[in-house]
Amino acid sequence: MTHYENFPVASWLCPPALRAPIAAIYAFARTADDIADEGDAPPSGRLADLNAFETELLAVAGGAAPGTRWPEVFAPLAAILKRHALPLPLLTDLLSAFRQDVERTRSAEPYADRAALLDYCRRSANPVGRLLLHLYGVADAQALAQSDAICTALQLINFWQDLSVDLPRQRWYVPQADAAALGLRAEDLLAQPRTPASDRLVAELAGWARRCMVEGAPLVHRLPGRAGWELRLVVQGGLRVLDKIDKLQGACLTQRPRIRAWDAPLLLARAVAM
Repeated sequence: MTHYENFPVASWLCPPALRAPIAAIYAFARTADDIADEGDAPPSGRLADLNAFETELLAVAGGAAPGTRWPEVFAPLAAILKRHALPLPLLTDLLSAFRQDVERTRSAEPYADRAALLDYCRRSANPVGRLLLHLYGVADAQALAQSDAICTALQLINFWQDLSVDLPRQRWYVPQADAAALGLRAEDLLAQPRTPASDRLVAELAGWARRCMVEGAPLVHRLPGRAGWELRLVVQGGLRVLDKIDKLQGACLTQRPRIRAWDAPLLLARAVAM
């Protein structure tokens, strides 16, 4: 998915009792993401390692002792799986998404439309939010839907933030249908010229992500105490990146918008105002 920049990794805002389980889930996702995306291994090697990673997940979930290859991941995760009864399909969905990333990058396969990209987000991003809600003891349908909307928004924001990085690597997250509607092809985006059409494409994609985030934002009022404040900052961080994307427009094809230290007061003020 991303490098989990928006994952609340046992920060001081995180409820102390949940820091260990959240850190264990993060280590699992972070390590699997690195297998899929970092280093010089060929795609076949990455897929083999992801399969081995899933085999060990299923083994420890079944009560087996952690193996010797990733003990720093599976030793704490094994205890958390049992203690908190984590839904195993959410973890295997993440691995499914990482494998899809490897396979699509290998073949430079684009996403046909928004529905195809949303299916990827369902497995690459939404499980993170649902795992956190499980730890918080929140499980009603409305909360799950709002969590999915926030996580999907964060994943989409990461895509549009990283256009200048992903396109040269032949990672095609821009839906073909959106580009074609404006007379653009993947080759046009890879060439990275800024045109009125590319400006409009980036604006439409950013608007889609913003609508998803706004749809999910009321969830911040459902989570208790520190967890709710953590989520407020995550939501506002995503919206701030969208502000920067809107300002750059099609220049996102050549430069990456970033959150800076001087954005912190604005993020905090917006979080308080939610």
